[in-house]
Amino acid sequence: MTLSELLTYLDRHSGYPILDGTPAETLGKARTDGHANAYAGEIVACLAERLAIDDADAALPERVQVINSLGRLRLKYMADDAPVEGFRIVEKVIATIDSAFNEEALAQKGR
Repeated sequence: MTLSELLTYLDRHSGYPILDGTPAETLGKARTDGHANAYAGEIVACLAERLAIDDADAALPERVQVINSLGRLRLKYMADDAPVEGFRIVEKVIATIDSAFNEEALAQKGR
């Protein structure tokens, strides 16, 4: 799975506006704090930074690495003084990433 495919999946299935244009445009906006949704932009930027991805068409590593890349952000929004909406979106995105990898695994098995 590529970052582009994951971002598209997240946009369609997470209930949050992850994409802000194409996946490549979304990555660029997220890196410059220009994403229309600040939380989504922070998530996309964190994924790219922690996974060392510079291109939306780059292949993603294994599921655990992708999910773990959001660990720092998850902890940030678990703090008592953090906005609840930030925690909700990070948690939903993590669950949706897991679903994306499940669907990919099932598709590879021909189910």
